[in-house]
Amino acid sequence: MKISFWSVGRAHETYVKEGVEEFTKRISRYYKVEWSIIPVPKNAGMLSEMDLKKKEGGIILEWLGKDDYLVALEERGKQLSSEGLAHFIQARANESVKNLVFLIGGAYGLDEAVLKMARYKWSLSELVFPHQLVRLILAEQVYRACTILKNEKYHHK
Repeated sequence: MKISFWSVGRAHETYVKEGVEEFTKRISRYYKVEWSIIPVPKNAGMLSEMDLKKKEGGIILEWLGKDDYLVALEERGKQLSSEGLAHFIQARANESVKNLVFLIGGAYGLDEAVLKMARYKWSLSELVFPHQLVRLILAEQVYRACTILKNEKYHHK
């Protein structure tokens, strides 16, 4: 199984780049993994919130393969414990999912068409985080889930 992290926005800011790269490298010991940054449309400042979400959504839907398992990071999604995320990832591997896509939306969230395509909606927290920081939290939590599945020492209660 491959794990894909997709994020709408700019490249990783320097304050998260090193951490994202480190956790991505660690995840690669368990799964093929890659990051894809979906660029914000060029005329984003001229678009309404709804139009921007639709335009970003169109790009995301073009990128999405028919066999991809889309997990939308969504504030109204279900929350998981670290162990719950580990079980979720293992269940996808057991189902022979080829590409598990974790998607971080743009500044205004995700278009309804994208949310309808999502097979799971996940909320990291009731707190609101900057999109750049969500990338780091996501990478770290997926790495933590991998170590839980292998019963390694990184995660402890």
